[in-house]
This record gives sequence, C-alpha cells and structure tokens, in this order.
Amino acid sequence: MMTKARTLPSILTVSLHGKQIGTLTHLGDDRILFAFDEAYIEDAERATLSLGFKDEYGALATEFPVTQTRALPFFSNLLPEGHLRTYLAERANVNPVREFALLEALGADLPGAISIALAGGDPVRVEDQPADVTADIAEQPFGFSLAGVQLKFSALLEARGGLTIPARGLGGDWIVKLPSREFEGVPENEFSMMTLAGLVGIDVPPIELVNLADIGNLPDGIGLGDGRLKGKAFAIARFDRGADGARVHIEDFAQIFGVYPEEKYKRASIRQIARVIGIEAGNADVAEFIRRLTFNVLIGNADMHIKNWSLIYPDQKRAALAPAYDFVSTIPYIRDESFALKFSRTKRFDEFGMDELAHLAAKAELPEKLILDTATETAARFHEVWAQEKAHLPMSAQVRTAIEAHLQSLRGF
Repeated sequence: MMTKARTLPSILTVSLHGKQIGTLTHLGDDRILFAFDEAYIEDAERATLSLGFKDEYGALATEFPVTQTRALPFFSNLLPEGHLRTYLAERANVNPVREFALLEALGADLPGAISIALAGGDPVRVEDQPADVTADIAEQPFGFSLAGVQLKFSALLEARGGLTIPARGLGGDWIVKLPSREFEGVPENEFSMMTLAGLVGIDVPPIELVNLADIGNLPDGIGLGDGRLKGKAFAIARFDRGADGARVHIEDFAQIFGVYPEEKYKRASIRQIARVIGIEAGNADVAEFIRRLTFNVLIGNADMHIKNWSLIYPDQKRAALAPAYDFVSTIPYIRDESFALKFSRTKRFDEFGMDELAHLAAKAELPEKLILDTATETAARFHEVWAQEKAHLPMSAQVRTAIEAHLQSLRGF
C-alpha cells in the first residue's frame, strides 16, 4: 500500500551536461512550471536540450504553459510508464501520477545528458531502485506494444561476463530486457532481429543474449526475483553513456513532437519523422532512417511508434539519428497488417512500396532517388542475409515461419 506522500520541494534544477540550464517549479495544487535560466537563453554556444523547444522561427522558445500534475511532454517522456513507474514510485514513496515528485526521485540517472536535482542540493537517490528510467513499459492504449510485456533495467557489465543491476541506479551502461511471461522467446526474437539489422548495414549497438542466472540483484516487489522467469534476457549497450561514463544527450520523437507517451501511436507519421531528420541531420541519416524503416516492414514489426526513433547529439549541439533499438518481429505474437505509424498515406504493410515512398519523399521534401534506392538496396540485402542466417539465429520456429509468410504478402519487397 502506498504510504503518505512526502512534502515536495518547490524548485528542481534542470542540468544538461552537468551545467544548470533551467528550473522546474512546483506552484502548489500539482501545478508545474518550467523555465530556462537566462544564462542558457543568452548563450550563443548553448548545448541543445530538445528540438521540441524551438519556436516557429527556429529560435529557442522561452515561454511555456503551466501544466497540471504532469510535466511538459519533454520531461514526462523521461519517466517510465506502467508497472515500472508504479514500482519505482512505491520505492520513492511518491504518487505515481505526480510527475514533479517522480522527476525529483529519479533525476540522478535520466536518459541522455539531462539530470534533475533539488535546488541547492544533489538529486535524490532512491534506495535500491533499478537504474534505468528509459524503460518504455506501455499501457497499450492504441496498439500492441512489446514494451508492455518486458521490463528494462540498466546494468553494469561485470568482469566475469554476467550482468548485475546496480542497486542505486547510477552508472549503468547496458539495458537488460527480461523475458515476457505471456509471449515466448521475445529476447531471442529481439537478439535475432537486431543481429540481422547489423548484417543489413544498420547502426546497431553491442548486444548480448544472456542467461537469467547471470543477472544479479533482480529487484524484489515486481515478481522478477521469485525464480519463475526462465531462459534468456536481451542486453543492449546504452548509447547515451560513453565508455568513460560520460553522458551523451539523446531524445526520442515523442519529446521532439511534444507528445505524451500514451499518444505515441497516433500523433505523428513516418513522413514527419523523416522530414525532421532531413532538416536537422542530413541525407546520410535520411538513408539510415529509410534503411531501418524498410527492415522493420520486412520483419513485421508493428510496434515502431515515435518513442522507438531517437536523435543523439554527439557534439552537444547538432542532431544525428541515434543507433537502432527495439527491433522485434511482433507478428508471431499478435497478427497485425499495419505498421504502428502511417508511412505517408497508409499504415498497411502490403501497401509499403515505391509509390508510397515516392509520396513520402515528395511531401517530406527529401530526395526521391535516395529514398527509393535505399529501400531497394535494403530489401535486396535483407533477403540475402535472411536466406543465409535464418536457420542459425536463436529465434523460434514460430518467428521464422511468421516472417516467411509475411514476406510473401509484401509487394515488390
């Protein structure tokens, strides 16, 4: 049972790359106001916090509405959802719907290079909380989400090769995704799809398939440490943490578009994402985006919502497409004829083709030849790699069979 919530501080500082850039103020009655510091506003060399904070002229927006209970979407998307949110809120002794309190409690290890702390003090560190708060544990309001049946934590790679979840949630450089109780072989599925993606030429972080027995310190209280989960877990290196532990800033497209997590399936399209990448990152990243899009159509991933696409800021200012993540063939578990987001005019897998891609290119004002050539080359490479590797990867026969049938339904791919 939730104990009585503690009294909230009135001001939290927001830092980027270790430098304060703004504040979140609790105004009472669960009202929250975000404001940039004047020094950040006036800094011509300032690091980028989010493309979502650009105004219509491309300048830094500086006026924000007061929000109720929830923070602005940028900050709301830093927090976990669903069961993991409930668990962490209980550990922190806060109400899970009160995002100011959650940001206070979890601010020491947020995704990217952002941190949130009590004004005049250090971030609160909740005892024994799992490290990672990038977990996308969805409530599935608008479609099937494999994120809703897996829990993700940040983990340290130990010298012996096992993975241990840090007790206090700091310093983790891997994300560990435990198996689903409902769907069999999801970690093996994701490992196989991400391996195939790397072979196709997609930018994939280091990945591992690890035994659950090699993961230490699974937290109590969320049904994971009771021995009932068996088999393998999927681990992927965090690309928002450098080799020396330095933080690299990232943001997902829900943050960029100012969309709350529960709207991640319906408030943007692939065409809109491509347009932003073309403007902010350039043609090489547009090609990589189309490569990933084509690949996920081919494997039947119906869960590529806007939180599964992210930008990264290697030099702290300019955006690039972040490495790939969350590539899973969803169709073996729940049959779906449609992609999570509309491509340009349609969501249907069997309507993804040259005509739809040409329409996307025109509307997004991107080079048509680049997009069509990339999709064609990716499809050809995929079929080559699929034929060579499908029998050797650890995916189940169910997954292999579902993808084979799906490929037969696609036109021209």
